[in-house]
Amino acid sequence: QVQRVESGGGLVQAGGSLKLSCTYSERTFDTNALAWFRQAPGKEREFVAAISWSRGTTNYANFAKGRFTISRDKTKNTLILQMSSLRHEDTAVYYCNVGQNISTVSRRVFGSWGQGTQVTVIA
Repeated sequence: QVQRVESGGGLVQAGGSLKLSCTYSERTFDTNALAWFRQAPGKEREFVAAISWSRGTTNYANFAKGRFTISRDKTKNTLILQMSSLRHEDTAVYYCNVGQNISTVSRRVFGSWGQGTQVTVIA
């Protein structure tokens, strides 16, 4: 069974930066897209950003554009989210998952949800 580990979350002041990682034990998504999602307390999970694993093309939610950068390290089977200019409203648990492509992954994912990694931004 493929294992996935999300990490990199923490406590940061508003305006600060964090780098999240999501590492898979096996790569079964060469033709798919990987994406980050987040869920704030009392809110539904929402799409943050996606990347085509093979091509590197990306797609961002409006709130992430210009502040967040999604990338992947193929040698380490790792998905990365570099976040900067963080705001209090970015506080959430961040998750990664796999989908068909960068357009559809925001609506449908293939895998189950893991534990995620908590990001807390202090205003």
